[in-house]
Formats: sequence, structure tokens, C-alpha cells
Amino acid sequence: MLITLIVVMAVVLSGLILVQWSMIKSASDIREEQFNQLVANALDIVAAQLDLDEQRLARESARRGEIPGMTKEGDAVSNVFPRNNPGKGMLNFSLSYSEEDGYSSYREEIQIQSVDTVPNESILSIPGIMEQAYRQQELWRQWVFSTDWQSWWILLQGRTIQERIDTTRLSLILATAMKQADIDLEYKYAIKNSSMAKETVIFGDADYKSNRNEYSQLLFQNDFDGPKPNYLYVYFPHRRQYLFKATGLSIIPTIILTGLLIAIFAYTIMVIFRQKKLSIIKNDFINNMTHELKTPISTISLASQMLQDGTISNTPSTIEHISKVINQESKRLSFQVEKVLQMAVFNEGRLKLKLREFDINKLIENVASNFELRVKSKDGKLITEIKAENAIVKGDEVHITNVIFNLLDNAMKYSREIPEIRIITENRKDRIMVAVQDNGIGIAKEHHSQIFERFYRVPTGNIHDVKGFGLGLSYVKKIIDLHNGEIKVESVINKGTKFKIYFPQINN
Repeated sequence: MLITLIVVMAVVLSGLILVQWSMIKSASDIREEQFNQLVANALDIVAAQLDLDEQRLARESARRGEIPGMTKEGDAVSNVFPRNNPGKGMLNFSLSYSEEDGYSSYREEIQIQSVDTVPNESILSIPGIMEQAYRQQELWRQWVFSTDWQSWWILLQGRTIQERIDTTRLSLILATAMKQADIDLEYKYAIKNSSMAKETVIFGDADYKSNRNEYSQLLFQNDFDGPKPNYLYVYFPHRRQYLFKATGLSIIPTIILTGLLIAIFAYTIMVIFRQKKLSIIKNDFINNMTHELKTPISTISLASQMLQDGTISNTPSTIEHISKVINQESKRLSFQVEKVLQMAVFNEGRLKLKLREFDINKLIENVASNFELRVKSKDGKLITEIKAENAIVKGDEVHITNVIFNLLDNAMKYSREIPEIRIITENRKDRIMVAVQDNGIGIAKEHHSQIFERFYRVPTGNIHDVKGFGLGLSYVKKIIDLHNGEIKVESVINKGTKFKIYFPQINN
């Protein structure tokens, strides 16, 4: 059931992440497409303006009868409008032509002066002269706006790309187009020729670098003999950052919420597995506690039945033996119940320490003296190495005594057939170290971080010769923490274990 729930949650979360990612990518693609369209429009405008500039130059060249850079000095230019009747007199008139766009204004003023020698007696015929002048003015206007100037335009198209484009004018047009497109972003540009399968940079920014995010625009697409492979290229060095910033307001909250959702899911899974593990440990604890409490109770019940049973002799020695058994099992039962009650007190936070200064060397000697008989019952050795010169600490003497007893009890339970246990005290800078070392079965390294957890017992397979609740080291760790101390473990499988406790030192 648990695995099914996790799989369903994972599938739902994955689907939600995919939907969120799709939305984010869609928003990013839309923003990128909008930006690409703005740039394309701006480049179209630049190309159109270059065409207009060249058309304007063609009109001016047609009016002057010369092509920039092609007319040699001294060449005769034919008179486009010859006089019809030479004579005396003078006629002045002008034609004004102007054109404006979003980038610049263009204006031409054409003046025509006709000088004739007209006899004084013919002065009355001036209305005829005026009519001729108006007719010439109309012819001139038709010529300027007719397709005749396109011949000059075709001639201008034969120039090189360097001659057809003024770099200063191009920079101005490009900057204006970008501003009108509301693109406030640094850009680089270059004019390239792509003839004969080879791309050549004609001119542009010196630090222009080709990349896959550059934009291109074919120039002079209206040439009479077809467009030449001349392109305007533009790229934006900070394009990615610009697009991310532009879509950031919609992306960042989505990313944060998705991240929080993933974190919550991971934490939920972790809590579920932790609770499952704790449930297993508690079940083991209940089984162990049932066995540990049932054994002394059964022994006491059996002893009491023996006293009541008339089949055995109630001699003083028998009564003494049975009483001793009842007393020992009662103490054992009381000790086990006390451990459970201690942990209950810790969990509820009702433990109050009675702090006072005392000599921990003397405490170690007293504990070793009381525990030595138990070690000798297995032909073992209990060695004390008192090396701490300044051994005054401040703490609860009763609980620290229980801590040492717990460590010694574990050393006995997990030792070999002949135990060898050492208790050591040393001064370490501003702390006092108390170490309990044994020659037991050791603890695997992967269990070092878990042995101080409640109910945790190191797995021993099918071997159940060592009984306990898994509360001893948990109690030890809590007491040490309450005294602002530290406990460390060093252990090697089949070589033994060493617990080191560090207490703050009181300098008297």
C-alpha cells in the first residue's frame, strides 16, 4: 500500500512538473518569437530605407545628369530641355520637391532660367512666353516624377556594396529602427557578402562575432537584375539574459512553487519511511520489553509457588535461596521498568538536573569498584587509568553515574568470553575526557550514527543472546547533551569499541 501511494504521488508530481515546464517553455517561446518579429521588422525598415535613399540619389543624379563617382571632370552634359526659340528676354521660375519619412527629410529646389533676346516691339507677346514657360515647368515635373530616373537607378545598382551604403547613415537608420521597435538592447552589426559559398564581412562593428542567434536581412531586393547576396547581420550579446528577464515575472514564481512542491513531496516520503522504520523499531522494543519483563515475573511467580507448595522442605537454606532469587529478579524487573520511565520523563521534558561541582575521578573509582565484581565473575579485567589532574566538573552526579554504568554494562554484554574493559580519564585543553573501552564484537561503521537513537539496536542476524530495549545509549546521549558535553564512538568489528565523553572543565 505504501509503495503504491508513493508511486501515485510520484506520477502526479511528475505530471504537474511537466505541465509547469510546458507552460514556462510556451511563455518563453512566445516572448522569443515576439522579440524575433520586432527585430525582423526593424531590419525590414532598414533595408527599405536604404532602397529609398538610393532612389533619392537616382533622382538627384538624373536631374544633374551625372552618376556619383562615374562622371569625369569636363564631360559635357546634354541639355535636357533645349530652348525652342532663341531670342531676347529672361524668364525665371522654380520647382520645389520634398519628401519626408520617419528618419530624415529630403528637399529639392530646381531653378530654371531662360534668357532670350526679345525685341522691344515683341514685348506684348509675353503671355505666349509665359505659356511656354509653364509648359516647360510641367515637362520638368513629369520628368522628375516619371520612370526616367529609374534608368539612373539601374546604373547606381552597378556600384559595389561599399559605394552603395554610407556606414554613418546605416548606423543612424539601424539605431532609429531599433528605438522605434522598442528594443533597448546592445547589438552588433555587420554587412556580409555570401557569394560563391563563402561568407565575407564587408564592414561593420569590429568586435562582431558570428553565432547561431544572429539575425539577417537581404539588402537591395528591388535591384533590376535581381538581388545580390549582400546581407545585413545583427546579433545581441545579451539576448538570453534579456529574454529571461522579460519572462522572469511569470517564470520565477512558478519555479519557486514547483521547487517547494518537490521539497514537500521529498520530505513527506522521508517522514513516511522514518515512521515506518520507527514502527518496526517500536515493535521490536515491545517484543523485547515483553520478554524482559515476562522472564523475571515468571521467575518470581515460580519462586512464590515453591514457597507455597508443600512438596519442598521449608528449610532455612531453601527459603534463603528462593528469597535471594525473588530479590534479584525484583531488582532486575525494577531496573527494566526504570529505564522505560526514564525515557518517558525525557520525552515529556520533565527531567530536572541537580547540578553541583564534583571530582569525576572519584566518581569513576567508585563506579569501577562496584562494577569490578561483575567483571571478575567472567574472569575478566576492569582497568582504570586516572590521568586527569584537574577533574572538577559541574553536573548531576547521579545521572553521570548512570551514564558510566550504562557504558560499562554494554561493554560487558558485547565483550568476548573473557572481557577486558578500560576506564580512562584525561585532560584535553579545556575539557575532561572519560573513555570506556572494551574488546568486544565491535560496531559496524554504518551504524555509528544510529546507535544513539531511541529503540535502535545493532542488527545481529539470528543471534538473540544479548537482550535489551535499545534505550541505554539514547539515555547516555541525552544526559551528555544536557551537560553541554559531547560523546564520540570509535569501533572496529571484532576488535572492540571505545566511547569518549567530553565534559566542560571547571578551573578552580
